[in-house]
Amino acid sequence: MVNFNGTILPKTDSKLSTNNRGYKYGDALFETLKVVNGKIFFWEDHYFRLMASMRILRMDIPMNFTMEFLEAEILKTVEANDLLNTAARVRFNVDRGEGGLYLPSTEAEVNYNITAEVHSEPFYSIDEDSNYIVDLYKDYFMAPGLLSGLKSNNKAIQVLGSIYANENDFDNCLVLNTNKSVIEALNGNLFLVKGDKIKTPPLEDGCLKGVMRKQILEILSKNVNLYVEEASISPFELQKADELFVTNVIKGIVPITQYRKKKFSTQFSKGLVGKLNAKLRLAQL
Repeated sequence: MVNFNGTILPKTDSKLSTNNRGYKYGDALFETLKVVNGKIFFWEDHYFRLMASMRILRMDIPMNFTMEFLEAEILKTVEANDLLNTAARVRFNVDRGEGGLYLPSTEAEVNYNITAEVHSEPFYSIDEDSNYIVDLYKDYFMAPGLLSGLKSNNKAIQVLGSIYANENDFDNCLVLNTNKSVIEALNGNLFLVKGDKIKTPPLEDGCLKGVMRKQILEILSKNVNLYVEEASISPFELQKADELFVTNVIKGIVPITQYRKKKFSTQFSKGLVGKLNAKLRLAQL
């Protein structure tokens, strides 16, 4: 079942018009949410990122787009798919509706649609025995700046990078910006561990303004024994790191075990995922 502008429909009946601006021009944004037992993880952060992104794209935000209204619509969709008492992966998509060419017509109105599917992991974990091998994706580059950091429907580099990774038996790829700095993985933010120093690329480099990135930075900031910085990462730093890991809301923390010939520890990542789960449990009390 799909929620289209507040109406629950079977997926077979939820068809977008060929004039939809999200379809024609990628004039759309989305949030990927993890919902467990009727609780949206980090909902406030998702909501404010969505509102900020809509403002950057100059979308007219509907008056009813309050945090409470959208939360209710998401949970209504989860319930319609019989997922209220389990874990679900939800996609909340918003577009500018129909009308106009590159310039939207004055009649164009914001639409939203919500889909939900079952997700197997209610909390976050790290597979002790898994290998996670990455490489650099160098066919195309991201531009530094705010637009690159939006969770928009323009994901050509992520699509092509995923095809490249699949064809070459990699689990993921790391993306570069036009300054040749490493900014993120295809599906999440990147963190680098070297001794007591933790680095993650700054938003100015063009990485996604990740919700899980924010959570991890908050957890790390409470450890006075760590030096945490948001700073550009050179490809040459990757093979000197003790650990690399990727973060996103669905998977939480995914340790990278190998980049080219360098193999990495996962000890820091395993300790961090415990702190993340503890934070979630406290939030749900």
